[in-house]
Amino acid sequence: MKNTYNIDMAQQQVFSTTQQHLHVLCNDIADRSVGSEGNRKATDYFKKELEKNNWHTEETLLKVVDWETNGATLQCGQTDYEVFSSPYSLGCDVQGELSPISNIDELEQTDLRGKIVLLHGSITKEQIIPKNFVFYNPDEHKRVVLALEKSGVQAIICATGRNSALAGGVYPFPMFEDGDFDIPSVFMKDTEGEKLLEERGKVVVLKSDARRIPQTAYNVVGRKSGTSGAQSIIVTAHIDAKQGTPGAIDNATGVAVLLLLAQRLRDYAGKHNIELVALNGEDYYAVPGQMKYLEQNQLNFPNMLLNINIDGLAYREGKTSFSLFQLSPDMEVVVQRIVQNTPDAEIGLPWYQGDHSMFLQNGCPAIAVSSSWFVENMETQNVTHTPKDNLSIVDFEKVDKAAACIYEMINSF
Repeated sequence: MKNTYNIDMAQQQVFSTTQQHLHVLCNDIADRSVGSEGNRKATDYFKKELEKNNWHTEETLLKVVDWETNGATLQCGQTDYEVFSSPYSLGCDVQGELSPISNIDELEQTDLRGKIVLLHGSITKEQIIPKNFVFYNPDEHKRVVLALEKSGVQAIICATGRNSALAGGVYPFPMFEDGDFDIPSVFMKDTEGEKLLEERGKVVVLKSDARRIPQTAYNVVGRKSGTSGAQSIIVTAHIDAKQGTPGAIDNATGVAVLLLLAQRLRDYAGKHNIELVALNGEDYYAVPGQMKYLEQNQLNFPNMLLNINIDGLAYREGKTSFSLFQLSPDMEVVVQRIVQNTPDAEIGLPWYQGDHSMFLQNGCPAIAVSSSWFVENMETQNVTHTPKDNLSIVDFEKVDKAAACIYEMINSF
């Protein structure tokens, strides 16, 4: 009985630590969006927790843009329409003829000089990738951006529905979320856009009280040197979140796993070098933390044994997913064994919408750790990037089990 009691008390202490980290990241800090004061508080908290556990830390300054809005209004005659300022868009106070556009060909062929364009229909089916995003940018999106920049429009109104794969669970989704795209834009529900279509050719008045604010943010890396100075295992999680969401599974749970690993690996004396990396920008248009990490590590990728990236972990429903990418046969055997021996864990479907992709693109094998529910419902879920992504949806025990799994993997390689 004495041993059982001690184990239970130890587990309770771990869960209390897990809950403490998540409470700080999701409740004490109201906003972890890149450039915000909360984001800087989160990276400072992460750095101090690493140092408490004897990790050598490195902090990298990032020049970023914070953004705020006091709302937007749209009026045609005596009728008001509900619109929202597009994140990171410039503000505006303009009036002009409303010109609806529903597809790319129409956009490229219509004279839009001096007009306010209403994008609706097929052209608004998904969020446009930021113009300078290097990891993924479809030609169709590039055509839309180029045509708009050449069009001479005063402003853009986007009537949108849902696009969970690119924009998370928000409805309506912002078609443009890009601080490098300088045409003012707002967005509205697709149903509201159907009503606005009736005002085709009429003069509309659009105001958006939005502004960009130069700011700073940080990447934080914790390091432990291996006994042989051999290859490195890089464990990553993005610490930022969208404005307007606590970012519980996206991605406070990932950061909490890094902090639990920092504690478990406090006295690490294994073969490989270990890095715990809080990346800043996965949910931000310019991914500055990821770009800076790539810049700093171009020569180091050949010496990286493995990346383990945590994102979307510990949703209350379903199992924990370990998705494997380009692992060596020996390494895959180890991971399969550990996952099979872990309750509520499974080898998951492949997915690429996370920071593990930049490691894969540079020849580094990776494991993406997430919730099976999140991976399987990525294109239809309505949780991430919304206020629903709070601690009420988190299974705290899954956070600790994921940390235990990764800890065992690191010691087994």
